[in-house]
Amino acid sequence: MRRLELLVTRRLDGLLHGQHLGLLPGPGSEFAGSREYRPGEDEVRRMDWAVTARTTLPHVKEVDADRELSTWLLVDSTPSMDFGTAELEKRELAVAAVAAIGFLTAGIGNRLGAYLLDGVGLRRVPARSGRAHLLGLLGTLLAAPRGEAGGSPPPLAEAVTALHRAAPKRGMVVVVSDFLDGLPDDNTGTPDWEGAIRRLAVRHQVLAVEVVDPRELELPDVGVITLVDPETGRRREVATSDRRLRQRYAAAAARQRELVRHALRRTGAAHLPLRTDRDWTADIVRHVHLQRRLAGAPRAPAHPAPRGVA
Repeated sequence: MRRLELLVTRRLDGLLHGQHLGLLPGPGSEFAGSREYRPGEDEVRRMDWAVTARTTLPHVKEVDADRELSTWLLVDSTPSMDFGTAELEKRELAVAAVAAIGFLTAGIGNRLGAYLLDGVGLRRVPARSGRAHLLGLLGTLLAAPRGEAGGSPPPLAEAVTALHRAAPKRGMVVVVSDFLDGLPDDNTGTPDWEGAIRRLAVRHQVLAVEVVDPRELELPDVGVITLVDPETGRRREVATSDRRLRQRYAAAAARQRELVRHALRRTGAAHLPLRTDRDWTADIVRHVHLQRRLAGAPRAPAHPAPRGVA
């Protein structure tokens, strides 16, 4: 935990600046009413089209500035996360992502809570502020027991729904998972968790951290190996020397990750993919800078601007 803290505070904090360091930037989230549009001062993308239509005068939305940040984490610790063939296991990378989010959003009045989804059930860590609470949360994640193959953990969709019910106040929600649960067998259609995350994103700013290992994307040529499904315990011997088999595996894996990517995009959540064979701190920095550029880019209004509005 000490090494994680030093890595985050020295490397990430040196590259990112601001009170809330831009994981999901925004001027504010609480709607505070509308007022008349001021030419030259207000942005057209803040237009309140409903009030404008009723009053026939251009109005813009006002929001209250965020003075404190409430962040809820849903961390997947099911058996599929107990896998890794590179620098880290997926569960270790998930803890690193939680550490980065926790240290970067820490501040006076900011609160951090978590739900831990493991092979037994869903555990809740109440939202509190302070460095000691964050270190305690990281300790809980690191000490979480490994799930037994063939267990029956709750579905990811059920865990997202439970978190949604428990977090009525608008804030940030971070879902850290490999998102393998609830995927259709043929890699077509809609994942079970898509609707739950979409409903969550209506009220909250949602960041989906997808954790992937390179061996989930392609098989190496290492002869005959025994593959075990960590969720069901099923075993199968595979001859990895078969080039066509490796190609079919890579194609199926690519379709699977593309399905996850498109599903997360449809939910409206920000998507941060992390891999166990990559520099996760660099990936987080790239994501933050991309989100800031997108937030600062001008957007066309959803409807034509009223006459006289520039």
